[in-house]
Amino acid sequence: MKHVSMLFSYLILLASITMLCWGVLGFLEYFFDIVLFIPLQNASFPSGTQFFHWLIITLSGTVYLVGYFTRWKFTPIAMMILFSMLATMCFIQTFDFMTNDSRYFDLAREVLYYIVMSVYLVKSRRMQEHYGRIDIKQVSS
Repeated sequence: MKHVSMLFSYLILLASITMLCWGVLGFLEYFFDIVLFIPLQNASFPSGTQFFHWLIITLSGTVYLVGYFTRWKFTPIAMMILFSMLATMCFIQTFDFMTNDSRYFDLAREVLYYIVMSVYLVKSRRMQEHYGRIDIKQVSS
């Protein structure tokens, strides 16, 4: 089980690097119309929605990577907040703007991913050893 947890923690790092890169590329396209690989903007999203989409994605990758490498003890809490923001944005995009047939399945998969990641970051022994235990009194002070 220890190896599975270690592998999962490395997958979170990889996902965070991916999110940071994806967010930066999305902002390059959003602000400067620079498309490096494939177009990332969704024409069905309003400009403001698109901006917050890239902002939250970029913040998620950045916060996790900085938090992980500095061992910031509030990284799991910060990520749960960012995951909640990402899930909210996904709900808005799914129900207000998307039209593809797989949108509800994609939403469910994404929300499940955020839940699994949050539980792992808060409850796993590996993450508790990495970040330290978080006491509710520390969060509320």
